[in-house]
Amino acid sequence: MMDLTEIKAEARKAAFARRKAAHAEAGPGAAGVLAEVLAGYRGVPLAGYMPIRTEIDPLPVMAEAAAHGPVGVPVIQEAGLPLEFSRWEPGCALKDGPFGARVPEVEDYFDPEILIVPLVAFDRAGGRLGYGGGFYDRTLERLRARRATLAIGFAYGAQLAEGLPLEPTDQALDLVVTEAEVISY
Repeated sequence: MMDLTEIKAEARKAAFARRKAAHAEAGPGAAGVLAEVLAGYRGVPLAGYMPIRTEIDPLPVMAEAAAHGPVGVPVIQEAGLPLEFSRWEPGCALKDGPFGARVPEVEDYFDPEILIVPLVAFDRAGGRLGYGGGFYDRTLERLRARRATLAIGFAYGAQLAEGLPLEPTDQALDLVVTEAEVISY
């Protein structure tokens, strides 16, 4: 019988394959639905992410949001710690960060009230399977202890999975936005 670590590894492997295929087929405008969702939150401090590999790209929406209020991207401080979010704007100077993601060269940290969260897989109950480091779970727990924080999973519809191997420490998403729909929990 497989332990939870092995089950999660298998689930990630299958989800990465689905995400890769969806990314290869995606055309322009994949973030259109996300833009519609965030239009109602103009000016609210927001954090997105710098896409790596085959992640769906939130940058067009983040650029629009930056015209109305603070936008940040995650910066890993070290293993086992929550993420910090440094202010980002289109064209700002970037440097290489951990795990291949670019981060702002100038560190200007703030706490967002809305997080656009990358993921490997999601389910229809608000569950999220990430990369396995627990960074977003620790971060959401910390932010939600301070104030209401909206966690929006951003993914291709093909990343939907049933029966995700979740743990009690996994933080639920408030909604998932795909290239075609909004799933609220």
